[in-house]
Amino acid sequence: MILVTGASGTVGREVAARLSGHAPVRLGLRDPARAGTADGVRFDFLDPSTFGPALRGVNQVFLLRPPQLARARHDFGPFIAAMERVGVRRVVFLSVRGAGGNPLLPHHGIERLLERSALAWTHLRPNDFMQNFATVHRADIRDRGEIWAPAGHGRTSFVDVRDVADAAVRVLTEAGHERRAYTLTGPDALSLDEVAAALSVALERRIAYRNPGIPAFLRHIRTAGRPLAFGLVMTGVYTAARLGLAAKVAPDLEQLIGRPATPFPVFAQDYAALWQRGPTVARGASAKG
Repeated sequence: MILVTGASGTVGREVAARLSGHAPVRLGLRDPARAGTADGVRFDFLDPSTFGPALRGVNQVFLLRPPQLARARHDFGPFIAAMERVGVRRVVFLSVRGAGGNPLLPHHGIERLLERSALAWTHLRPNDFMQNFATVHRADIRDRGEIWAPAGHGRTSFVDVRDVADAAVRVLTEAGHERRAYTLTGPDALSLDEVAAALSVALERRIAYRNPGIPAFLRHIRTAGRPLAFGLVMTGVYTAARLGLAAKVAPDLEQLIGRPATPFPVFAQDYAALWQRGPTVARGASAKG
């Protein structure tokens, strides 16, 4: 039995769907009744009373950090200890690019906790998701034909969540990945001008990249009704791109899934309906949870 935490989110949903037919799956959810699935169980990292039912009969866990939880030992230590007590064999942790060497990232602390535990761990470290353009930037692209981000002319090897999910399933269903970390990137490092050009082709209308300064970007975020904390997180993401820290293209993903990583133009075509005005459903699309 595999427990998928964060099962209502972008990555967790894709992982759970792809595990179907490979192994029994239990979905860890804050509100399983709302999700309307028989495979769901209530799970909350901050509520240890949910650990027992979630882990009953489980030998593997796909571990995903909720964005609001940042204190590794406090927020995740009790669950890691619970996994050890019940005999969970393997944990696949969805980390982030660069977490191994950056102690400022919450994921770094979680990686260290897992490495010091008795669990067989694997870290997946994806770069920024292509799906951010279908969630974070969706309204600007759809309504204004613009991408707003203070990334300058920096490049990012954006990765498709669907590929990340395929890699997670491979690691969860195969031996030989224990105590290893994989950097997951797309096949190319793109500037946001190139992203806008690919979207323009897919949508058959001009999409422009607006390269605001950080104060203008934060004002834009607040005008859109999003919290300042969210804007600061996104500023950090795009500052890394501007400084050239997100451009690396790694071979790990292609080696894991046995095929080339999805290029951005394919993603743009698959999700094109999400950026069309009016009620539409995109092929292969999944909303961010």
